Amino acid sequence: MTAARRRTPSLRAAVRCTVSIHSAHAHLFAITLRVKSPAKNQRVSLPVWIPGSYLVREFSQHLQNLCAWQAGRPAPIRQLDKHRWQVSCEAGAALEMRYEVYAFDASVRTAFLDAARGFFNATSLCLQVVGLEDQPHALEIEAGAATAGWQVATGLSPKQVDADGFGVYLASDYDELADCPVEMGRFWSGQFTARGVQHRFVISGAGAWVDGPRLLDDTRRICETQIDFWHGRGGEKPPFDRYVFMLHASGDGYGGLEHRNSTALICTRSDLPRQRTPGEKTAPLKATDGYTTLLGLISHEYFHTW
Repeated sequence: MTAARRRTPSLRAAVRCTVSIHSAHAHLFAITLRVKSPAKNQRVSLPVWIPGSYLVREFSQHLQNLCAWQAGRPAPIRQLDKHRWQVSCEAGAALEMRYEVYAFDASVRTAFLDAARGFFNATSLCLQVVGLEDQPHALEIEAGAATAGWQVATGLSPKQVDADGFGVYLASDYDELADCPVEMGRFWSGQFTARGVQHRFVISGAGAWVDGPRLLDDTRRICETQIDFWHGRGGEKPPFDRYVFMLHASGDGYGGLEHRNSTALICTRSDLPRQRTPGEKTAPLKATDGYTTLLGLISHEYFHTW
């Protein structure tokens, strides 16, 4: 996909999507969608696509208990097909919709939630409001008892967030919202600057043995090489103001999905670089085959930015 420089979204979002944890053990996100000025008989839909992937996706199969209110009264909903609904409502008066999404797919394409971690793409959680797709959207990520000690990472622009990243983020339109996945949990986090652009790297599912500084340094060199390739040394900056790598380390898995200013990645824990043990302090660092493959994945997804 081709990246575009981020527009500064309006502070007055036409659509606000609030995400909280309904039940981590049941793998359920709770979503409240607020439409400031809906159309009469407003239609909504959940995409059958996700940026960076080229297959039809059935995200709507995980949406449940959809209901709506307007002016304090229930608004009937009619399902039009597998991923579209119509709400019996009047034009102009604020509309609120609530529902839950089952999230237990650990891939980079959908959504996942358990007691240790949450991850989602907006295409799995946030309904599109027909006619307002090009308007500014707000995403609110609520903290709660289930998220104690967690942090949030995303490429979205923060509007009002706390030190851990919970709060309100802004998107210029639904496409930007859909192109910025969200990682939540107790993850390792580090930062580096490549050609004047801030980059953040977060890793979920890994232990304290990970050699974070080495991973940051190797990734920085990859990023600088690619920026120089596209723009020349000392040339214009890349098509993003900041960038986020979101890596989930698991017992089994490999892959990634590129986005406009972030990427979601999966690797096995054995692919990560480990810190030297005391007896290895003078030994040269050798890249394992798994780590070399991981760096190749990082490079591949970052290159897709252009």
